[in-house]
Amino acid sequence: MKELQFLEIIKNSLDNSSYIGDDCAFLDEMDIFVTHDTLIEDVHFSLYTTTPYLLGRKAVSVNLSDLAAALSIPKYITVSLSMPKLTKDKFVSELYRGINDTCKEHNIKVIGGDITGSDKVVISICAIGKKSSMYMGGRKYAKKDDLVIVTGNFGAASAGLYALSNFLYSDEKIINAQLNPTPRIKESKRLASIIENNIAIMDCSDGLVDALYKISLASDHSIKIDMNRVPITKEVKEFCKINDLDYSEFAKWGGEDYELLFCASEDLYSQLDENIFKCIGTVQNKDNNPSVIIDYGNTTERITKEIFEAKSFNHF
Repeated sequence: MKELQFLEIIKNSLDNSSYIGDDCAFLDEMDIFVTHDTLIEDVHFSLYTTTPYLLGRKAVSVNLSDLAAALSIPKYITVSLSMPKLTKDKFVSELYRGINDTCKEHNIKVIGGDITGSDKVVISICAIGKKSSMYMGGRKYAKKDDLVIVTGNFGAASAGLYALSNFLYSDEKIINAQLNPTPRIKESKRLASIIENNIAIMDCSDGLVDALYKISLASDHSIKIDMNRVPITKEVKEFCKINDLDYSEFAKWGGEDYELLFCASEDLYSQLDENIFKCIGTVQNKDNNPSVIIDYGNTTERITKEIFEAKSFNHF
């Protein structure tokens, strides 16, 4: 995977790469988290299937999702916008209306950015959040017998992308999951308020299995989940049935659901609302060759490095 290769090159090129690894960097001398995401036209979005307003919302939300996974309270963003020469004023005003509305919902301020010319629309956002707990979240903190817990539902965003890309009819909820995701800020705040130690946590922006595998790898523990316990909406199942598709593939590998996935003790889970936080598995033994094990009831599947690299989202 070129992304992982490039990351290794970047780390080896820097005098200090200690901040690189998780989706957010924690600057302990300032007590803040920093993250940065970029959306590129015809790579991450199409102007034929979204609106400038929804694009503005999503550009902010994907960054807030990273802050949520860091158990951080979002505070500020900067916005860098690159556009073709003939971009209309209306596009910019609608884009920033979406950005502004999302910021208002989460009490965030836009504090600057940059504007440049480009062949295609590129939106690059840096988000800054304040530490909300004395404990940390990160991929490496999974422990044996931890429960694997998720928020929300899986597969809707990627099913929505499939529907839009193939001009298929689908429920509005599926399309909305793709075009206007919800960052799990409230759920993150609830979790941060009750944890009593560092916990393994990620958002599932690149897919459920992607998050599971990266936590498994970072913590040197295998993780086992029950696929029948993974929350998948009836709308996704119906869409897949009508179009002869496997909904479990969307849920496992699709990405862009922006749900939180974390590993925590049974005691902590007992303090959470089970209607919002769903347990889907457990952390297994410490393992020199960690993997993800998916239990389908009658069969199991082990996600090895080779399977992960073949099926996970590749930015290149």
